[in-house]
Amino acid sequence: METPLSLLRSRVSAVSVAVALGLTLLSSTANATEPGSAEMPIGQETAPSDSGEPSLATLRTAASAHLDASEQAKVDGMSEETLAQLLNAPTETKHSAEEEAIVSAFNKAAFDSSLKYQSGVIELGDGLAKLHLSNQFRYLDPNESKRLLVDAWGNPPGGETLGMIIPVGTSPLHDKKGWGVVVSYSEEGHVDDDDAEDLDYDELLEEMKADTAESSKERVKQGFGAISLVGWAEPPHYDQETHRLYWAKELAFADATEHTLNYGIRILGRKGVLELNAVAGLSQLQAVRQDMKQVLPLAEFNSGKTYADFNPDLDQVAAYGIGGLIAGKVLAKVGLLAGLFKLLIVFKKVLIFGLLGAGALVAKWFKGKNQS
Repeated sequence: METPLSLLRSRVSAVSVAVALGLTLLSSTANATEPGSAEMPIGQETAPSDSGEPSLATLRTAASAHLDASEQAKVDGMSEETLAQLLNAPTETKHSAEEEAIVSAFNKAAFDSSLKYQSGVIELGDGLAKLHLSNQFRYLDPNESKRLLVDAWGNPPGGETLGMIIPVGTSPLHDKKGWGVVVSYSEEGHVDDDDAEDLDYDELLEEMKADTAESSKERVKQGFGAISLVGWAEPPHYDQETHRLYWAKELAFADATEHTLNYGIRILGRKGVLELNAVAGLSQLQAVRQDMKQVLPLAEFNSGKTYADFNPDLDQVAAYGIGGLIAGKVLAKVGLLAGLFKLLIVFKKVLIFGLLGAGALVAKWFKGKNQS
């Protein structure tokens, strides 16, 4: 009989998964249950679940996306009982690297299956803007996005988003293919774009490297790894007709084997800016660059909120221009510490899974999407 997700136990991150998914896990010492409960280990008969949680059979299919050929072959050769024993093993149980990879794959599948995706036309904020999602993308609301960003990708908690855009067909938890776009809004005034044609991007890059070094010190104080800005992965481009700006930065995290790609889109509005930041591994640059071309037109301000709706007699003008948007000068010019979150959240696509070996589920995913 298929077993619901609520009975899934992970050796590498039982506590982390429980917190992230709200699971009721079995005791690692005596299969104890809460008073009045009748939960049983995976592989044993249970009453049909009406919780809507996926069964072990369903997770088998989803986990396959995170396994290599040999790991998949091992899973295929396991009975449900054998697989259940592996997934329900006490935390202190010693497993082979292959078994650890299997457990980690089921963790990712379990977490991904718990995310509540939306599609179609999405309202952002209180009448602020809309996302017109094609069938290539799906959406996570702010609460679900927080779970992915903090619990799975390891970003520091804090800051507000309008949600995330996730590509269809690939789990955001995949160590080599998973990525997402963080959507947020900054209302600090109407951004004058007169400086767009005169910017020296090489000079701007040097300033940004220095600013990132300062931000890195704050990360370290919070207990997170240091970061550095390597350079442009995609030089900035600004369209003065649509008032859309995009660029990509290459970032390096301490102890990470792969650099991180931070691909940003800014859509200028009447009183502020919509911010879309793609977080991915640098090896994904070509795929992300192609997909971000599809993301670029998805978001738009509602009537009355657009760049053309700016009223100089009523609306505030931002203390920075296009160069400030690219460099993250909101923090420096306006003195808003809240801006620090914007600089950090996108920097941490940590390959949540490269570190996911024995006991590392918290490191990549529950500690940072593999600081790739």
